[in-house]
Amino acid sequence: MLQEAHVSPTFSPLYRQIKSLILRGLESGEWRPGEAIPSEVELASRFGVSQGTVRKAIDELAAENLVVRRQGKGTYVASHNNDDPRLLFRFLRLVPENGKLEASQSVPLECWHAKAGQEASRTLGIKLGAPITIIRRLLKFGAKPVVIEEIYLPGETFAGLTLEILQEYQGSFYGLLESRFGVRMIRAEERLRAVAADRANAVLLNVPAGSPLLSVERVSYTYGDRSVEWRRGLYSTADHYYLNELS
Repeated sequence: MLQEAHVSPTFSPLYRQIKSLILRGLESGEWRPGEAIPSEVELASRFGVSQGTVRKAIDELAAENLVVRRQGKGTYVASHNNDDPRLLFRFLRLVPENGKLEASQSVPLECWHAKAGQEASRTLGIKLGAPITIIRRLLKFGAKPVVIEEIYLPGETFAGLTLEILQEYQGSFYGLLESRFGVRMIRAEERLRAVAADRANAVLLNVPAGSPLLSVERVSYTYGDRSVEWRRGLYSTADHYYLNELS
């Protein structure tokens, strides 16, 4: 149960304090992905603030893609279990040359369990030697292979994840982590550089060895700014390009 805010803001505006309280509810699972949160009137009464203060807090949450406003229906916790390719584009900014957003097809290749080395330990914030799950998969757009990825996950957080589960699940990868393990990715950091395709990856991506590829390293975070995924991908940009909107 969220606690009412009793003190006047000292270090942050009041709406930011209300935003933090709502975030606490999201993180604790009080409101699950896809579920409606209480109305602005209800939240204002609950926290003892004005409806305008609550509205401003929700506006920021919506701008950060943590909640979704639906006209005439209310405000819902954002979810990865959605077929809208625009939501997929938030975490996969690869666009075909014709500019038309298209859903990707995930082809899991391998899934195995290991112990975290120094880099995985540091990136995921887990102990050296802690269990991790490693996934290799291919992403196709249409019938064309475009991305090959290696994904590292904390083993304890995603205990029980297997190749069979990955192969059977029909939705997005983040949708699987959300629905089966209760972990929602809310933001990510990426590093990009240009590399040449080695022989093995050239075969998987159906490009000549030595072709230019985009190397993308991503660390994804859940609530509390906790890193729960580290992935390294190689993108073929023969028919696609990486699009990032700046504002």
